[in-house]
Amino acid sequence: MIALIGHDQKKTALVAFVRAHLEFFRSQPLIATASTGKLLRSEVGLEQVECVAHGPFGGDLVIGGRIVEGKIAAVIFFRDPLTAQPHEPDVSALLRVCDVHSVPLATNEATAEAIIDWLKATHGS
Repeated sequence: MIALIGHDQKKTALVAFVRAHLEFFRSQPLIATASTGKLLRSEVGLEQVECVAHGPFGGDLVIGGRIVEGKIAAVIFFRDPLTAQPHEPDVSALLRVCDVHSVPLATNEATAEAIIDWLKATHGS
């Protein structure tokens, strides 16, 4: 399962990234925070996206829990480094749990491209 998250100022870029790799993402189980997931469903047509709570309402923590359970292969999280986030402790916890459990984490398009290439090479999709 791949987790997709985008801060408000980065949602457009995340949607464009997913659209550019649509064939790959259609073949994957996906999970996203609420607003991001709804955008991916409505604008890209990815109906298989499981939507959890909004990030500020615990969505990042839900995804972190799935990482701990071994259910997430990678996280693509387009963060907005220039805007303070009210749920920054949750964001930090998610980043930490990725490090603790060695789950690949992309916080920008360049690393997201690398993760997609790695997933294709190692998981045959």
